[in-house]
Amino acid sequence: MRVKNIISVAAIALAGISCTNQAEVELQQIIDRTVSEYRPLMIESNLAYWNGAITGSEAEFAKYAQANKAISEIFSNTETFNALKQIKESGKVKDAVLKRELDVLYNQFLSRQADTALLHKIIEKEMLLEQKYANFRAMYNGKVYNDNEIEAVLKTSVDNKLLEGVWKAHKAIGDVVAEDVIEVVKLRNELARSLGFNDYYQMSLILSGEDPDEIYAIMDEVNQMTKESFADVKGLMDKKFSERYGVAVEDLMPWHFQNRYFQEAPNLYPVDLDQFYKEADLEKITADYYKSIGLDISEIMANSDLYPKDGKNQHAFCADIDRQGDIRILCNINGSERWMSTMLHEYGHGVYAIGYDANPQLPFLLREAAGIFTTEAIAMLFERQSVNPQWMKTYIGISQEQAESIAEDCRNSARLKQLVFSRWVQVVSRFERGMYADPDQDLNKLWWDLAQEYQLLNKPQGRDEPDWATKIHIALYPCYYHNYQLGELFASQLHYYIVDNITKSGDYIGDTYIGNKEVGKWLNENVFAPGMLYPWNEMIERATGEKLTAKYYREQFQ
Repeated sequence: MRVKNIISVAAIALAGISCTNQAEVELQQIIDRTVSEYRPLMIESNLAYWNGAITGSEAEFAKYAQANKAISEIFSNTETFNALKQIKESGKVKDAVLKRELDVLYNQFLSRQADTALLHKIIEKEMLLEQKYANFRAMYNGKVYNDNEIEAVLKTSVDNKLLEGVWKAHKAIGDVVAEDVIEVVKLRNELARSLGFNDYYQMSLILSGEDPDEIYAIMDEVNQMTKESFADVKGLMDKKFSERYGVAVEDLMPWHFQNRYFQEAPNLYPVDLDQFYKEADLEKITADYYKSIGLDISEIMANSDLYPKDGKNQHAFCADIDRQGDIRILCNINGSERWMSTMLHEYGHGVYAIGYDANPQLPFLLREAAGIFTTEAIAMLFERQSVNPQWMKTYIGISQEQAESIAEDCRNSARLKQLVFSRWVQVVSRFERGMYADPDQDLNKLWWDLAQEYQLLNKPQGRDEPDWATKIHIALYPCYYHNYQLGELFASQLHYYIVDNITKSGDYIGDTYIGNKEVGKWLNENVFAPGMLYPWNEMIERATGEKLTAKYYREQFQ
């Protein structure tokens, strides 16, 4: 199917804006006033968060909290919200772009129509949690371990005592933050209920343009789609790891599955992908690959902070500082497939942001991804290349013979990665739904009940600790995790479209897109540059000819 060039459509629409009635005039005035107040504070907040994340500085996190309080003052303005509500209910805004801006701005105001003291309390609690997560380091037998070191031990050691020790040492952050997390969950629920929502989870989905019932149905579909396949491969894991660690299958524990959460595929197949990346220049590989498909990340790379250091946030994220092209990546890379995948992932977020930031015809309020998960989809589309033998041949120099010899194991590893991660997403997303529905329940039990059901993990005997609180997303990026699964679905949909219509290779397994600048051009025009001009499912349909569907994910990985 031929898809129209969305930029030309957008340009026509934007060029045609004319405030032909009083409602549109008033709306444009509100937009202009709000953006002029919000934009400098947004930049201040983003810079403070960035500086705090790379240093652990209390002063920077305090600046971040202060800027966010000022932002909440803007969006909690009752007079402005009532004016927006009146305009929205009048139905008099006819211009398509203004109407879209109205929807976006209205939701931003609605989410903060609460007592200012409550909003400030939430911000302060989140700032405290940011610092605690950033500064925590696990300690076992007198040695301090960062997250990379914990992962290395879990992946390579066969010392059962050491594995258990470092796994539990990492989980110690749970006790440090759990009470604060529960408190902020209750504060978020108080906010949501004051606005007429059942809880914060429901509010988050609705105000981000997602229908909770639709999202729950998709998650149920993926659960049924992956349940049997995962059980089969988990049986293979249990058999192999029982032999590897010298314990009975029924005695295998979470620390035997080679990462902190069993969210990443363990080494089940003979190929050791890390061996190929030990000496690789991950920065250069990432930049060269994106450049080959027509996406330049050199400026983002120059602004990024990519290596571990004391006090630094140990995770990875992409930050769009100003919606005008100042985009930065935080990573903690070493020579491993995991960090190669992460680099491709985070710079996928980066090229998406470049696309909408660089579109001069796109209003400031619409310079974001069409949906939370659509930017995740781009990140996931590209991260999959790190286990593609043909891609590895080009960028890390393995021979054709090597590529052929590891091809089957790589395909199996890619499938395993999807199965393992999809079951982990089920745990986190269902836990959050349950937690916001009733934060006073036994959350420790809820967490392990879900891990046992969806990941088929054994709960350590007698363990009653807040292991759920060790996952930073639950505390600080709430009600987000289901978007990773939606992103995987859309990534497969994009991949099949690209193979069928752009590279036309017919190779759904091995196509790397390398050297095909039409791939980057098509993505930029149809996915990146429109930003939030269209609701996410409309953007997906315009780009691929179909609304979001799980069928390509099923074809690719089942």
